[in-house]
Amino acid sequence: MQSETHLPELIKAEAAKALQTLFPDLPAEVAKLTLAPTKPEFEGDYSLVLFPLLKPTGSRPQELGEKLGEFLIKNNSTLFKAYSISGGFLNLSVSEAYLFNWLSAALNQPNFGRAKSLNKKVMVEYSSPNTNKPLHFGHLRNIFLGYAMSNILSAAGYEVIKANLINDRGIHICKSMLAWLEFGNGETPESSGMKGDHLVGKYYVRFNDWLKEQVAEGLAQGKDKERAEKEAPAMKMAQQLLIKWEAGDEETVALWKKMNDWVYAGFDKSYETLGVDFDEFYYESNTYLLGKKIVDKGLEKGVLFKKEDGSVWIDLAADGLDQKLLLRSDGTSVYMTQDLGTAVLRYEKHQQEQSIYVIGDEQNYHMQVLKLILQKMDEPAGDGLYHLSYGMVELPTGKLKSREGTVVDADDTVEEMVALAKSETEKAGKTEGFSEPELQTLYKQIGLGALKFYLLRVEPKKKLIFNPEESIDLHGFTASFIQYAHARICSILRKNETDKNETVKFHEPLTNLEKQLILELEKYPSVILTSAQNHNPSSVANYAFALAQLFNSFYDKHSIAKAENEEKKQLRLSIIIMVKTVLKNSMQLLGIQVPDRM
Repeated sequence: MQSETHLPELIKAEAAKALQTLFPDLPAEVAKLTLAPTKPEFEGDYSLVLFPLLKPTGSRPQELGEKLGEFLIKNNSTLFKAYSISGGFLNLSVSEAYLFNWLSAALNQPNFGRAKSLNKKVMVEYSSPNTNKPLHFGHLRNIFLGYAMSNILSAAGYEVIKANLINDRGIHICKSMLAWLEFGNGETPESSGMKGDHLVGKYYVRFNDWLKEQVAEGLAQGKDKERAEKEAPAMKMAQQLLIKWEAGDEETVALWKKMNDWVYAGFDKSYETLGVDFDEFYYESNTYLLGKKIVDKGLEKGVLFKKEDGSVWIDLAADGLDQKLLLRSDGTSVYMTQDLGTAVLRYEKHQQEQSIYVIGDEQNYHMQVLKLILQKMDEPAGDGLYHLSYGMVELPTGKLKSREGTVVDADDTVEEMVALAKSETEKAGKTEGFSEPELQTLYKQIGLGALKFYLLRVEPKKKLIFNPEESIDLHGFTASFIQYAHARICSILRKNETDKNETVKFHEPLTNLEKQLILELEKYPSVILTSAQNHNPSSVANYAFALAQLFNSFYDKHSIAKAENEEKKQLRLSIIIMVKTVLKNSMQLLGIQVPDRM
């Protein structure tokens, strides 16, 4: 039975055992070794760093390397076949017998790469839109990060709850409602032919235009901007609508529900197109009251304090921060109040080990304060709070259209990416042999894949500029490059029979590229674990791209149909079957589909 321990850990464990045997007095902590892939200019697959061991063992690099290398070869002949020494590094070559056994075992693992259940729950919150407008381009990195992170954590053995917190209350919602009352003439998604979220967003824009007109009138009367906005009739009416909503006015609440339902129907269509989903939805209209109760509890415990005007605050000066408002003087809640309520509600329901909030880096301070307040109030939800912070995405001017002229719409972005995929595919003359429905599916897979991969291939914390044309380049660092490698393997497998009934016997020596591919495939489970631990889907994206590159190099050098003999042909087919499986699985973790034909 092949070991479930990944190769680097196995090598380190064997080397540590060897050191303890060769040097019985060596402290255990010294035997915590550093291992890295061997540099291309040297013989070997993995290299042990010897420098930290020289003084404790009283050895020189060459002497220690030879002693350790000889011991490992003699006592682990199924794992190692050779060693070499370069400077302070012991370069170890993994035996072909080990790699043949690993490949045979991996081919028979339907869930290769997925870890066993850890019996630990993690909640990932992402998307979190407002119900006064449609999803915009800025939401896309958030949504793709959250969905990919959920998949990766699930593959790493966690029970994952995908959560969406809907910002469905507040003055911004009332602005859309008021503009619809004033200018809507009863317009509905059905009567207008618009998606519900776009219709409500239209009235949010209409409110802001209306407000600008009134502010301009106030400025002309000599008021300053702040006063002109505060005293604008539109703003006063919106605030009155909010007061009526909070008081439970039936007519106001009915309108709020109706317009929110339009938006939810629109969001559902967008999420379906994007290929993402959620396990639970939380609504701020339900959690803000719970937040107020938590604030009362904080006052009782002396963690929070009231100012003379009745507003409630927390003083975080001792933590290097400032004072933070939690409740306004009129008793209305702020975002922090709602977030406290939501955090406690979710923890009470699930007792999750960790709550991952996928939120842009402009909210770093807010998330730091939220965690601190929960911890100071002895709420267990605070200990597992993790902010997956990400940088903003910018667009080259004029690359993507905007329905409203200011914010680039998510639905428009997807439409343009699919259209770009169609244009590039037709330009390359690669539409032959596909039916029209097959082509439509292919364009969506290529267009959406390009968009997702471009936004996931860099570390979340880094800002990026999205370039549509670059994202779909068949020869670049793109999903298209990986998708094409997968389709190429599918084509090879359609043309070559594999021996599915017998265990393939591998006796031939491996070429350098064959060995590199198997070693790269063996890394896949550890890539998932690293990505989960670091909350970084770009590790999976980079790995999938490197594997596709290595496959291309392999296939350019090695024939499969005209292999030296049948055994070598079956070996190469086995290798590319695993490459196909891993490319497909790794891309699915990122929420990207890979076509069988391109």
